[in-house]
Amino acid sequence: MFSGDPPAADAWYETVVGADDPRVDVPVTLRVRQQPDGLVYEASEDAEDLVRSLIGLDDPLEEIYAAMPAHPLITTAVERYPGLRIVADPPVACLLSFICSAQMRVARTYQLQLEIAESFGQPWGWDEVQLMAFPTAERLAEASEAELRELGLGYRAPYVADSARMIATDELHPADVCGLPYEQARTELTRFIGVGEKVADCVLLFALGYHEAVPLDTWMRKVITSYLPDIEDGSYTDLSEGIRQSFGGDIAGYTQTHVFHLLRQTPTQDLPPGVT
Repeated sequence: MFSGDPPAADAWYETVVGADDPRVDVPVTLRVRQQPDGLVYEASEDAEDLVRSLIGLDDPLEEIYAAMPAHPLITTAVERYPGLRIVADPPVACLLSFICSAQMRVARTYQLQLEIAESFGQPWGWDEVQLMAFPTAERLAEASEAELRELGLGYRAPYVADSARMIATDELHPADVCGLPYEQARTELTRFIGVGEKVADCVLLFALGYHEAVPLDTWMRKVITSYLPDIEDGSYTDLSEGIRQSFGGDIAGYTQTHVFHLLRQTPTQDLPPGVT
C-alpha cells in the first residue's frame, strides 16, 4: 500500500485480500509491481484471476474510451493519462476505509488504515513477506469505541464500530447490493452508519463494479460549475444523474477517474478553457 507520495519506480504494491472478500476463501497476500515488460506479482496463493480483478485488467479500455463523450476536458484527460483503470478493492475494507476518510487527508487516512491493521488485524504471507491484514468485520465489531478513538478515528469511531457490527451480524454486507439497480444499490449502502451518498458512490465504484458511479466530491462539483453549465444545481441525486449523463452513462466512473487525475495533476492555467 502506498501513501499519497509517488512510489519509487521499483516499489511493490502490497496488500492482503481478506477472507471476508467474496472472491477468496482464505486471505491472500499479494505483492504487485509494474516492470518495463509488464506486470509482475508474488502471492501466497494462486492469484492470477484475483490480480486481474483487483486492478481491472479485463476492463475493455478501448471500448470505454470510445464511449466517452467528445468533451475537451475528457479528451485531454485520456490523452495525458491513457491506461488508468478502476480498482476492485475488497468490499468490507473499502467501505470501512471510506467511513474513516471523512474530513481527513489522504496521507492520514492511509496511515490510519495501517494502524487499524496493526492493532486489530492478523499477519499473513510467507517467509520474508509478512503483512498485516485489514481486520475482519467480526474483529472490529469486538473493538470498543474507546479503542478505536485511541487510534485517531475521533467521531468516526462509532460509525466504524456500528457498521462492522452490521456486517458481522449479517444485517447487511456491502457485497449484498451487487445486482441491484445503481441508485437502489447506493440507497441500500447508506443504511451503514456514517455512509452518505458520496461514500456509497465510492464503494460502488471502487469495490463493487458499478462503473457508472461518480462520487461527487469538491473536484467533480468544480467540473460541473466550470465545464457543465447545463447541469442545474440541486440535490446530490440530481447532480449525480446530470454528471453521469454528461460523462457517458454506464462508463461515467471511468470518465471521472481520468478527469479527476487530470485536475489533481494539472495547474488551472494549463487545463482546457471552461465556461466563461
